[in-house]
Amino acid sequence: MALLEKKPVGVPELLTVSPPPHIKHGDTTATIMLDVIIALLPATVWAVVVFGFRALAVILISVASSVLFELLSRLAFRRSCTVGDLSAVVTGMLLGLNLSPAVSYWIPVVGAFFAIVVVKQLFGGIGKNIINPALAGRAFLFAWPQEMTTFPEAFSRLDWKTVSFAGSADAVATATPLAALKAGELPGISFLDLFLGKCPGSMGEISAMLLLLGGVYLLARKVISWHIPVAFIGTVAALSFAFPSGGDRAGYMLGELLCGGLVLGAVFMATDYCTCPVTGTGRLLFGVGCGLITVFIRKFGGYNEGVSFSILIMNMLVFYLDRLTAPTVFGKGRKAAATPASGEAGAGKEAGK
Repeated sequence: MALLEKKPVGVPELLTVSPPPHIKHGDTTATIMLDVIIALLPATVWAVVVFGFRALAVILISVASSVLFELLSRLAFRRSCTVGDLSAVVTGMLLGLNLSPAVSYWIPVVGAFFAIVVVKQLFGGIGKNIINPALAGRAFLFAWPQEMTTFPEAFSRLDWKTVSFAGSADAVATATPLAALKAGELPGISFLDLFLGKCPGSMGEISAMLLLLGGVYLLARKVISWHIPVAFIGTVAALSFAFPSGGDRAGYMLGELLCGGLVLGAVFMATDYCTCPVTGTGRLLFGVGCGLITVFIRKFGGYNEGVSFSILIMNMLVFYLDRLTAPTVFGKGRKAAATPASGEAGAGKEAGK
């Protein structure tokens, strides 16, 4: 009996037998979200530099509201608390960075409620929502177009103690560079200033340089892949160059790339794990679709910007892109891989009840 109790020679002390894949990694939801927060910090700091402490106040209200609604909704639905995974913080930051620094302070609260409670928690929580919560919150806030389309000049230093933009006497509303492109004119701002972020617009979209810096960090940390950002931005570049609204093709293309929320959306929101395809080919198609819809809305739509709506539309097509680009199962044809067996279909129906 003593011999039987001894461990076999060469067997590791902590051997665990489990189904494949047998890959273990130290990353958790919290560590991934922390990387996203770090990547967003340069653009966040620059927003405060350009627009003053009111920008910081709007972002903090958005983050605090998102975390609070996450906590309260989990308690209301009698689910375990997920505030510690930092996903609500990321949603709050992205929502705040998609707003003008001139919005009233109740705007990020309403947007956070819709993003966290309606879009995220009613679907079951993180990983179960079908569209990006921050973008859905921003789209919902367009019910108040005056709040969402009023932008102050860069370096205007809005008074953070002013509850509403309408009561701020020292702020001057101005058109964004996208409005000029919409009218078929080049922005009245140099491309260098657009790249650096010395222009009006939503807080997180003005500096393409800092957003790309954050994207490089996420790529280096392997939080995102290159497929969606390259396909998204590349499609917008190709279409803008091929069909310019003005005579300067290169200038119009650069304006479309550097103005608005293209880089912010392509790097930080279109790459959301649970609302984008899982295959490389699917992600390329997803990015191309986002680029096509963005250009279409910018040229023919009622709004100057189309990034948010393009991502939300493509979010709803992710299921079909995953099925279309699913790898062939070994020993079966693609048709068999795409069509579940009768037993699997029945099991799926039972699980969905």
